[in-house]
Amino acid sequence: MIQSAERRVSIIQGECKISSEPDVVFSTILGSCVSACIRDPVLGIGGMNHFLLPGDDLGSRTSDAECYGVYLMELLVNGLMREGAQRHRLEAKIFGGARMLTGLSDIGKKNAEFATRFLEYEGIATLGADLGGEQARRVHFWPVSGRARLSYVTAKVDRVDARDRAPPKPRVDNDVELF
Repeated sequence: MIQSAERRVSIIQGECKISSEPDVVFSTILGSCVSACIRDPVLGIGGMNHFLLPGDDLGSRTSDAECYGVYLMELLVNGLMREGAQRHRLEAKIFGGARMLTGLSDIGKKNAEFATRFLEYEGIATLGADLGGEQARRVHFWPVSGRARLSYVTAKVDRVDARDRAPPKPRVDNDVELF
């Protein structure tokens, strides 16, 4: 339970936030997406990101770069270092990468593999990880202390097979719907 004296900061898809404030707790909900929680324990600063796709081709930059892991991982690490963090002291915890839809490529697995490879390549110690599976997760991360709490989203959602999706039925009344 987040205590009332704490300030919860939600992290949504494509975001990265950093804080050294002791009352801040970052919060996100993940399906196939992955979040990295990285901090410098000596400086007492940390951050969290939330990415949709691995985007591990470093040469490809699109207008949607904010969705990609390579962009958000670099943004997080470089942002921490700009605030004085030292690369050799950085430590990480990574979460997410569930397989949420059957019948499609397993993007969750690709996201998890990318995050693991990125941290290894950058020499950032991974202190904990909860990746894969078929269930969404809620993650809270306290960037100053490095504490992380994970809970599985308990609401049962029927698994959707992409091949079984039916197109929406046309409206039969005379109403006009604008969007």
